[in-house]
Amino acid sequence: MLASPVQGQVWGLGRVAGAEYRDRWGGLVDLPPDFDDAAAARLCAVLAGGGLAGTGEDQVAIRDAGVLARRLARAPLPRELRPWTPGGTVLVTGGTGAIGGHVAGWLAGRHAPRVVLTSRSGPDSLGAAVLAADLATAGTAAEVIACDVAGRAEVASLLARIAATGPRLAGVMHAAGVLDDGLLDGMDAGRLASVMAAKAAGAAHLDELTRDADLEQFVLFSSAAATFGGAGQGNYAAANAFLDGLAQRRAALGERGLSVAWGPWAGGMAQASDAARDRLRRGPLVEMDPALAIRALGQALAGHDSLLAVMDVDWDQFGATASPFVRELPEVARTAREAGAAAGPDLGRQELTRRLAGLPRARQVQVLADLVRGGAAGVLGHASPEAIEADRAFGDLGFDSLTSLEMRQHLAAVTGLKLPATLLFDYPTPAALAEHLWAEAFTSGPGHLPVLDELDRLAALLASVGRGDEARSEITARLDAIAQEFRAGPEEGAAAGLELQAATNDEMFNLVEQELRDSEFD
Repeated sequence: MLASPVQGQVWGLGRVAGAEYRDRWGGLVDLPPDFDDAAAARLCAVLAGGGLAGTGEDQVAIRDAGVLARRLARAPLPRELRPWTPGGTVLVTGGTGAIGGHVAGWLAGRHAPRVVLTSRSGPDSLGAAVLAADLATAGTAAEVIACDVAGRAEVASLLARIAATGPRLAGVMHAAGVLDDGLLDGMDAGRLASVMAAKAAGAAHLDELTRDADLEQFVLFSSAAATFGGAGQGNYAAANAFLDGLAQRRAALGERGLSVAWGPWAGGMAQASDAARDRLRRGPLVEMDPALAIRALGQALAGHDSLLAVMDVDWDQFGATASPFVRELPEVARTAREAGAAAGPDLGRQELTRRLAGLPRARQVQVLADLVRGGAAGVLGHASPEAIEADRAFGDLGFDSLTSLEMRQHLAAVTGLKLPATLLFDYPTPAALAEHLWAEAFTSGPGHLPVLDELDRLAALLASVGRGDEARSEITARLDAIAQEFRAGPEEGAAAGLELQAATNDEMFNLVEQELRDSEFD
């Protein structure tokens, strides 16, 4: 049995840390309550050879039976679909929101005799009166009540009111929640507590106060953020991970309990900012048709699972960087195979090096600037890099902390470089960032940067030689000879090749410049 749903919050938060700090991510280990010698030996085995990454896993639990790895697997449909018909009142927290409204309508379609919709605003919520009227027209008595489920006393008073007015409480649908997105480095206790209150504390109060109510259903509306870990949603992921753990504990105790980790519902992001909605549209989770989501809810209630994920997923995005958690899904495995088994972590750097090879410095910087502008356009949701001005500050372009994180992770992937968290602050325009990337990319190889600089100077000098200049043929012949000697290497170039290898950059340039000057007087 799950020992503590509260500790599940640590895993929810940890998965977000993995999404925000990929270069530091080592993984998560769940240790048994009794940490004996056998458990210690298993932990050492997991950490041996470079930590969790050495085992190929990033989320494991150590138990008496061995080391268990976390996996996402498809849930089969129940063999016999027996639709639930509520035998009494159903309480829907967050009931005046977009998702709560769809759930209430579905309950009316299932002939629930009474639905109680709660939210902090209650009857003052926009559209609450219309929703209640629609439910009554469908034959279901409806009541909209103001209640902050984060307060135990308010929940107790609400449940007493339902019991006093009847019909008895038959089901709970806990869909209440708030958002306060932000990166972990700016997440304080207050921001964690405000999101935890409605989701986790509300669920805990409902669990405790309905323990003896013999409920037909106890459904918790969790989130994909708890399943996968979403950058910028550490508090939200932690709160929903508590719901997942609570449902599993209820099921282990023989009580009704189901947590559904939902992907986004179309129209269900009313609390989210425009920037958050833009990020959602670019991500792997597609907004679901509410009618389809409600149908899936009905199927989930007909089964016996305590934890399910229901979402519309673009698996190609997951397949590109498949974590062990999802890699055994057929869609992800297929995408990974199509991407090619040779696609290692240095692929981005190799591709960038290939593109820049042989270009003069100015052109290399321009390619990198185009790379930055293209990445910025993608992160901000623009159709073309033309929308990104090279000399305009990232802040003026619309970057915030979350999009800055996305941009840094994108550039780290395509350049193979380790980039600081303050990247867009330290280099505040695409042009400045391109110069920085060029320096980082070409100073890592000893001796290459000065040679390329000298070749840029040589290219400028050669450009001054006119097409009709009589020395042009001599210059061309000498350059061909230098190139042939350089290609031949020390084995075939003998002394001349060794001389070139030993020469300093200034000596090499002076040698070429002297040859050019001599040829003018031949």
